[in-house]
Amino acid sequence: MSTATPAHWPAEDIWQAIAPLLPGFTVEVLPHIDSTNTELMRRARGGLLEPTLLVTEEQTAGRGRLGRDWHSAAYQGTGAVPALTFSLGLPLAPHDWSGLSLAVGVSVAESLQPVLPPAGSGQPRILLKWPNDLWTDDGRKLGGILVETASLAGASGTAGEPRYVVVGIGLNVLPVLTQGLRTPPACLREVDATLTAARALQRIAAPLVQALLGFAEHGFAPFQARFARRDLLAGRAVTLSDSTQGTAHGVTDDGTLLVHTARGMQPVTSAEISVRPQ
Repeated sequence: MSTATPAHWPAEDIWQAIAPLLPGFTVEVLPHIDSTNTELMRRARGGLLEPTLLVTEEQTAGRGRLGRDWHSAAYQGTGAVPALTFSLGLPLAPHDWSGLSLAVGVSVAESLQPVLPPAGSGQPRILLKWPNDLWTDDGRKLGGILVETASLAGASGTAGEPRYVVVGIGLNVLPVLTQGLRTPPACLREVDATLTAARALQRIAAPLVQALLGFAEHGFAPFQARFARRDLLAGRAVTLSDSTQGTAHGVTDDGTLLVHTARGMQPVTSAEISVRPQ
């Protein structure tokens, strides 16, 4: 297990909380890397399959969904880390992988904003945009999730067999420079002024492991209602990537998005299209 960097990452505390759940678990904090997801996938393909939390202060070649770039770097000369960038890798064997990124989003949002407003008094501050983004209630992106898997040696690919899953998460912690952006991204300091990258990681890490283990056991269904309470798209007009327009009607118990279009109710999976509010 690595020692803390000058940013005072709580590696020891996180390890103590998670090691009883994941034998062989390690925490690594690196000053910079191309991509935490890429590194854990490289290791997995090389046969290194230990449960690992890999955190970096600077990511130079990060990847988002559909191949989009995602970069982060410490503020020069300050030691402040403006974004939380980490990946969690572990062997997992759910019966159905559908909805995993949504379950991850639910866990992260609940860790960062555990108390919801009373019913009827407004939206949660942190919302979930299907299939893998976190937004704030004023319509700005806060962060994203990228889930990748690698087959284990000798696996046949049948349902229920273990794979090595890498869950990558990137969250803006401090305000982001916004040259060329019409809408500035949101940051965690707007949600909770006490949060740093290190404190946010400590809130997120152990509940995320518990969520992944729960997902492996029960699938997405137990997360469905929790996702619905933070569903950014529910009831909103949306445009699909093939230009089809409709209204989002929540997600099913396997995480499929339902969109009512001129052709009727259309099920949408993350492998087929992207969705954006109109």
